[in-house]
Amino acid sequence: MSTFQRVLWGFVSLSSAVWAQNAQISGSVRDASGLAIPGAEIKATQTQTGISRSATSAADGSYVLPNLPTGPYLLEVAKDGFSKYVQSGIVLQVDTTPTIDVAMRVGAVNEQVTVEADAAQVETRTTSIGQVVDSQRVLEMPLNGREVHELIFLAGMANYPGAASLNTVRNYPTVVVSVAGGAPDSVSYSLDGVIHQDPYNNLSLPLPFPDALQEFKVETSAIPAQYGYHSTAMVNAITKSGTNQFHGDLFEFLRNGDLNARDFFAAKRDTLKRNQFGGVIGGPIRKDKLFFFGGYQRTTLRSDSAQNTAYIPTSDMAQGNFTAITSPACNGGKQINLPASLGFTNNQIAPALLDPVALNILKTLPATSDPCGSTLYGLVANSGEDLVIGKMDYQISTRQSLSGRFNLARLIQASTFDGKDPLSISNYGLNDLDYGLALGYTFVFNPNLVSSLRAGASRTNIVKVPDNYKSWAGLGANVSPLGGNVIAVAATGEFAIGGGAASPGQSHNGPLWSIYEDVNYVRGDHQITFGGSIYQQRLNYYSGVNAVGTATFDGSVTGLVLADFMLGRPATFAQGTIYGFYSRSTTSRSTSRIPGKSVRD
Repeated sequence: MSTFQRVLWGFVSLSSAVWAQNAQISGSVRDASGLAIPGAEIKATQTQTGISRSATSAADGSYVLPNLPTGPYLLEVAKDGFSKYVQSGIVLQVDTTPTIDVAMRVGAVNEQVTVEADAAQVETRTTSIGQVVDSQRVLEMPLNGREVHELIFLAGMANYPGAASLNTVRNYPTVVVSVAGGAPDSVSYSLDGVIHQDPYNNLSLPLPFPDALQEFKVETSAIPAQYGYHSTAMVNAITKSGTNQFHGDLFEFLRNGDLNARDFFAAKRDTLKRNQFGGVIGGPIRKDKLFFFGGYQRTTLRSDSAQNTAYIPTSDMAQGNFTAITSPACNGGKQINLPASLGFTNNQIAPALLDPVALNILKTLPATSDPCGSTLYGLVANSGEDLVIGKMDYQISTRQSLSGRFNLARLIQASTFDGKDPLSISNYGLNDLDYGLALGYTFVFNPNLVSSLRAGASRTNIVKVPDNYKSWAGLGANVSPLGGNVIAVAATGEFAIGGGAASPGQSHNGPLWSIYEDVNYVRGDHQITFGGSIYQQRLNYYSGVNAVGTATFDGSVTGLVLADFMLGRPATFAQGTIYGFYSRSTTSRSTSRIPGKSVRD
């Protein structure tokens, strides 16, 4: 089946549930005796924007208003011979379908019955079990790093999978969640109604920060068919929008060791300096018609290098004198005698027998005055992240509405290499970028026929920044310089260079595009939702982690690890090549269930 055929098949298929980013109101209109009132005019108005939607009650008094944006609503019902019914306090949340039954009283139309009551959030239309984490909890709950993924744990049945987290060097780092005992890559994520997850491991892409996120819903257990990408759960999130009033805030969160008490067991205060600041603003460009919302958050982390201990060759060893390093004082009270078969006499050796590559590496290491080779080194631990969100909502007419959202996340994580001491080459730097677009268009053909079209695209670039030290070839070894200017040395229990270092590697995912369409059709007391979706994943990456070349010294040659290193006698040496991966996959989703009575079943 071609892509075009899959799109057509998806769009003419049938589904029984509303799409994620919207909600709906349904119910019945009856008089005081319980008899149905047909032909009543129902109007729902989003009080923050003035956007409204109308419908007419059917012969049995039932009505439905599908594909409504989330937010607070005012419901008005009018019919000749009856007092006008007005209910406030209705708050539609993401992917909810509250039932609001209206009881009208005989009277003049200019009379009004006002009800101030929350709409009961009882789900009668879908088989899934879900919980909404609303905007109040998003903003007020204490979060580690203001990471909103942590709020998924509030929805129940969710936990952290630990070692099975699936975070790798090829995805933008995120919090990993397992729901209902399922695998962490079996949770689907949606932002503003379009798919929002990394194709490499199916984890969530970065979500907006708390001030920019309206709410989200976690659905589990027999979730509707349109969520068929993954089996465990569905997380539907929506960003905030502008309203008829200007709203915004500024924030800054500071953590600084100078302001903290010293930990009881620590020798001194921690040196972590964390700044997290930003703000949001939203409002009208044209009242009741055009709205905007934007936000920015910056997080910076700085800390002094932690002091680590390593044992490296001394200047005496560079001259062939291993007397001190083999003494009981440096070996836990045990004397080590290096083998004469390798040229040692009384633990001394002619300098000409030392390996020139090892000597070249030694020239780049810090000098140590300790006879046992002890030295201190630090690891740089700095990072910065930017989160950007922008959204526009346009009520073109009473029948048409358009919305668009742009999001960006960028993480720059410094290498642990300080640029001088190769002992600090442990983890490479990262330059991660994720950005995406979402567009939504709703068209009301008539009160009984509503179409909602959404399209989205995102792209993630994960770039490893290689350390600029020296290559094996540059140090005099007969080794291919595939890995660039970095090496990996593991002197077991003594020192290491490039423990997590890698040559240049990149992962480019996208554009990950998706299209969704659903058409809600109400006829009498029935509601049918036609819908479908198509989603394409694109994954490109290459890696040179095996191209660096790793030499491991374990003392198996001479009986002393550092002596093995100085002689250039590794226990193992491993080098691979640079390899790449290129993948394309297209997935479409459709269902074929026609529901019964929509507003009363």
